[in-house]
Amino acid sequence: MTTDHAPASHSPTGRRTARSGHRRITTLRAATAEFWHHPSPWMIAVPLVGSLVARIALGDWQWTDALVVAILLAVSPVIEWLIHVGILHWRPRTVGGVKIDSILARDHRRHHQDPRDIPLIFIPWPVLVGLLPALTLIGVFAFSRVSLGMTFLLTVTAFLLFYEWTHFLIHTDYKPRHRPYRAVYKNHRFHHFKNEHYWYTVTTSGTADRLLGTYPDPAEVTTSKTAKNLHGSPS
Repeated sequence: MTTDHAPASHSPTGRRTARSGHRRITTLRAATAEFWHHPSPWMIAVPLVGSLVARIALGDWQWTDALVVAILLAVSPVIEWLIHVGILHWRPRTVGGVKIDSILARDHRRHHQDPRDIPLIFIPWPVLVGLLPALTLIGVFAFSRVSLGMTFLLTVTAFLLFYEWTHFLIHTDYKPRHRPYRAVYKNHRFHHFKNEHYWYTVTTSGTADRLLGTYPDPAEVTTSKTAKNLHGSPS
């Protein structure tokens, strides 16, 4: 498996490289500082903290709260896989003279072209402008109890923040030190630098990929020529 290395300073706290958006980050402290310099973590943190405060204030804890959390955690790898395959790896097409190509798909192609470009690692903030209010409305109106809806919103936003952090950290120069993180690190690196048609999950490894047939033995997979140029497209 190859890795992506660009000319950079070897400072453990990180310094900007000659290329815009690149930063050599080798420590968790530097990673944390850089992470919070970007808009999406803050945007996600607002409804996360708000739902946490609301959930504690509302009380009314019931067994269904634990059930909602368990269901969301169980299906999150599959949802992550479906979004990655169906939305992020969407092949642009024209229907009735209209080109269908979302900002998520466009930015994801750019992300594959340059996995070290830090801003491209994060969920685009215009997407969150629509997604976070929608999740909030679901939490407030789609459940029999507002308190249960806040459990839903808290769980989903916590997962989104966890996803952003995991994906960001994988694309830094911080090396995995513990087995669980090492597994997701290798899984996502295989997706970027071995073959983009496999290893779609980011926060887990061997879960939805194994279930949906995209978790092969890396030694038996041919290195793709289009891992950095999805669909052979220029952007």
